Amino acid sequence: MLVHQLLKLAASPGARRFRRDANRLEAVQRDKLSRLLTQVAASPRGQAMGVSRDWRWEDFASRLPVTDYEDWAEDIVLAREQGQGRLSASSVVRYQPTSGSTSAVKWIPYTRDFLSELDAAITPWIADLYRHCPRIGAGRHYWSMSWVPTDMRESMRNDINDDLQLMSLGKRLLAGASQSVPQDVSLAPTSDDSLFATLAWLAADQGLSMLSVWSPTFGLGLLRALSRWREPLAEVLSRGEWGAGALGAQMHDCPRSPRAAALLRQWDGQLEPAFFARLWPSLALVSAWDTAASAPWAAQLHRLLPGAEFQGKGLWATEGVVTLPFEGRYPLAYHSHVYEFLDPTDERVYAPWQLEKGQQVMPLLTTGSGLLRYRLKDMVVVDDFMGQVPCLRFLGRAGTTDLVGEKLSTPVVQQALDGLRLSPGLAPVSLVAVDDSGQGLPGYLLLLQGQREQDTRPVAEALDQGLQAHFHYQLARNLGQLAPVRAVVSPSMHEHYLSQCRQRGMIEGNIKIEALQYWPGALPMALRDPDVATRRAGGM
Repeated sequence: MLVHQLLKLAASPGARRFRRDANRLEAVQRDKLSRLLTQVAASPRGQAMGVSRDWRWEDFASRLPVTDYEDWAEDIVLAREQGQGRLSASSVVRYQPTSGSTSAVKWIPYTRDFLSELDAAITPWIADLYRHCPRIGAGRHYWSMSWVPTDMRESMRNDINDDLQLMSLGKRLLAGASQSVPQDVSLAPTSDDSLFATLAWLAADQGLSMLSVWSPTFGLGLLRALSRWREPLAEVLSRGEWGAGALGAQMHDCPRSPRAAALLRQWDGQLEPAFFARLWPSLALVSAWDTAASAPWAAQLHRLLPGAEFQGKGLWATEGVVTLPFEGRYPLAYHSHVYEFLDPTDERVYAPWQLEKGQQVMPLLTTGSGLLRYRLKDMVVVDDFMGQVPCLRFLGRAGTTDLVGEKLSTPVVQQALDGLRLSPGLAPVSLVAVDDSGQGLPGYLLLLQGQREQDTRPVAEALDQGLQAHFHYQLARNLGQLAPVRAVVSPSMHEHYLSQCRQRGMIEGNIKIEALQYWPGALPMALRDPDVATRRAGGM
């Protein structure tokens, strides 16, 4: 397709620069800081902090503290209310929602400078995609969209974005012309409507060549929903009309594919590679997270789509990008933001050119959005170098659980637990994240101490609802990536908990009850035992 040739041509200079400057890491980063400080020093917050455009790297690192979202929240709220930026002189394009550790939603200002920084990361990635897997140039692509929970859609219509909006205007127009799914599906009335419309467009696209999602559980959720809705999807695709209802009233264009409709009607709904190979015979590449807790789900997604190559994502957050896939490695996106790295064992901060192989650190970002020395709650390890540029592997969230991108933290969970109304004799021990909650999905188990005959379904349902005040948890539930909370009760749950901690290598005497835990692997056998009553919250 000509559009792919043009997009590849547009992305090539960024890839050459990324490769060429790999031995100029310190010079590039110091120059980035100098330009960022010029914008920050001219802003109200920068002036209040005494930021100078003339600071050197050493001045910046010694005079400003490491920050979290709470350090910027008041200025961001004021800026949103007043419709103007306060953290940087660069104009704000929109505010992007994500989850906070002590609040349900936090808002990140996306300035013009910040969007340029994201484009500087996605450009070499795109060029590398075409080089690594040229077959993606023969068909259309699906780049996942940034959906929001159903009950927030009307108030956030101007803030909804998709992955294409991380690119510059020219590349965005080119990439948009190759998309399988129209952007307006993200504006459908509900998450289910967006999902249904997405599946209709994907099923109709016999030439789909790339599937790019963030969480592999989202990709698996697409395939499960395709099975669940195969009859109504076949009806829509055979007629080329959405029919009556909110979706039909909201969206004008509807795909038509008698071929896909026939395949869906013949399908027994079993998730088998042979069916997806018939539906998408040109699928050449699947891209998704494949590290830490995402690894088993990425493997499962790849098994269902074995005809396509699989590429793991780099480390991206709403606040910025850390790494990108490039030439078989995951180097620091050093042309994007200013980076430092915190060693949590001794709180020492390193410049990126000071990192050594094997170090485990947390990224600090200083970005065009105006956030300075902003701590991401992610642990990474240095496992390689591209020239002078460190290549980093994601190990997991620090102090949080993040099975599919829900980013729950101990304060959020504790607040939800404190709000539960428990019957006498029933007490929470911990909320545990598990890779498979026993329902074929990752999810959370509420461990309760109490008598087995107690009905814990209302408790599980109440906790699930309480956690849905947290933005990313609600979104993961809306999209079917997480199972509902299950409540597990036993008169000896405290002992079960301690036993599990010991089996995971914790030292007797140092074990403490924590509100939030992550237990990797299969559901513990002690919780599968018939003498432990398991109650499930309401259906998906």
